Amino acid sequence: MDSAQIWQRYCDWLYYHSGLEFFVDISRIRFTLEQVGSLQPYFERAFAAMQALEAGAIANPDENRQVGHYWLRAPELAPSPEITQAIQDCIERVEAFAERVHHGTIPARSGGRFTELLCIGIGGSALGPQFVTDALAPQFPPLNIHFIDNTDPDGIDRVLARLVDKLGQTLVLITSKSGSTPEPRNGLVEVEQAYQKAGIPFAAHAVAIAGLGSKLEAQARQAGWLEVFPIFDWVGGRTSVLSAVGLLPAALQGIDIRALLAGAATMDEATRVPVVKQNPAALLALAWYIVGQGRGRKDMVVLPYKDRLLLFSRYLQQLVMESLGKAHDLQGNRVEQGIAVYGNKGSTDQHAYVQQLRDGLNNFFVTFIEVLQDRQPGIPSPFVEPQVTSGDYLSGLLQGTRQALYENGRDSITVTIPRVDARSLGALIALYERAVGLYASLININAYHQPGVEAGKKAAAAVLELQRQIIQTMRHFPGSITLPELAEKLSASERIETLYFILRHLHANGREIQLIGDPAYPLQLKIQARPT
Repeated sequence: MDSAQIWQRYCDWLYYHSGLEFFVDISRIRFTLEQVGSLQPYFERAFAAMQALEAGAIANPDENRQVGHYWLRAPELAPSPEITQAIQDCIERVEAFAERVHHGTIPARSGGRFTELLCIGIGGSALGPQFVTDALAPQFPPLNIHFIDNTDPDGIDRVLARLVDKLGQTLVLITSKSGSTPEPRNGLVEVEQAYQKAGIPFAAHAVAIAGLGSKLEAQARQAGWLEVFPIFDWVGGRTSVLSAVGLLPAALQGIDIRALLAGAATMDEATRVPVVKQNPAALLALAWYIVGQGRGRKDMVVLPYKDRLLLFSRYLQQLVMESLGKAHDLQGNRVEQGIAVYGNKGSTDQHAYVQQLRDGLNNFFVTFIEVLQDRQPGIPSPFVEPQVTSGDYLSGLLQGTRQALYENGRDSITVTIPRVDARSLGALIALYERAVGLYASLININAYHQPGVEAGKKAAAAVLELQRQIIQTMRHFPGSITLPELAEKLSASERIETLYFILRHLHANGREIQLIGDPAYPLQLKIQARPT
């Protein structure tokens, strides 16, 4: 196509929402009108499925659960008055609690106001709050925020080292729907021990965000923690950022959570329109389908041209990949679907992997996130060259990269927002939540369960059970034993590799087991109990 045709295509397919000042441009995806027409019946099915979802249909058959994250920003749409009231009450409680912490009405046990906020969670319980905080927290927030989002001992130590003299002024949020997820549970145990070692009562600093009736809720209430906020049964981790999971840390950071919710609600309205060309989420789903041939054959590279949106690709990784990465379709057929997501930010990545994007394997499409406002209002931009600002360079680099990729046969989508504020961020979150749901319907999978994640948890539990058997056996075993002999003794010969990895881990950490011999020859190693 010549430049006039490209421009006409842009004008023909541009979506603009005047209330949100959002643009969605899929003109640089190579699709035809015939392809769009052929997908019309599938979109009709997708729109109907989304309508049923919001009306309260069971969407997670594995757990017989509704999926109602859309109700969080429009409680009046919830399928029962009880759910509507519960959502409204939760938002009000979040706001009231944050205000009391800010004003010192809920003081730190050591006196004065809380100055630090430690969030313990995993997956959606951490990625969403991290993304929102990094994007929206003020330069000098009411509380300095820290995260323990893994069960890495060294990572936990690094966070606690930064708080060692501030535990008495630290408010701790523990987020876990069940209370039994290993990563947040382990973080909680280690943080509790740090408080015990410091002689500071942990309960006076602790808040739970937990499923109703969960182990964590029971633990918090029994121990007399400061407060317990609900994770509703119908909210999944990857869509929980606009529940108490994300709203509480945001409110404590001084972020306008009502604006977050309002932006999401406005985008939800826009993405309910059952016409592809008038629905920004449907346009994204259409582009994903066409570029990946409905099989996720190309990766999604997310390039936000704004430092505040650095974590957006990490947030989208879970939202997109956990939702769409499925082995079977709704009829049980093996399909192996999914879209891989990676990215960082522009223009940093123009000095990292844009070279490959333009000239290497054409196995991707780019999503550019453009932010029109260069700086916060009232801050003038100096010229770095005559009549050119740093923001002009950023905009020019985005436009140049988009053009260079397209000229070399590389497809892209551009989503443009006016500024990074709470309303725009809420809308951006809602846009991608809906796009994921619509795309899942197009490819006939369930976006709202995650059997692969559960399989990994079960496999990890089996490893830890084998470790307990090893330790118990070796405690009462005189002398040394070889790896094959131990495997036979435990009736675990078919798991000898796992057995070896466990032994190596215990040995490296000075635990109950010693390995004697050359590590290059695992079968010749001697295994014995470490002297106590």
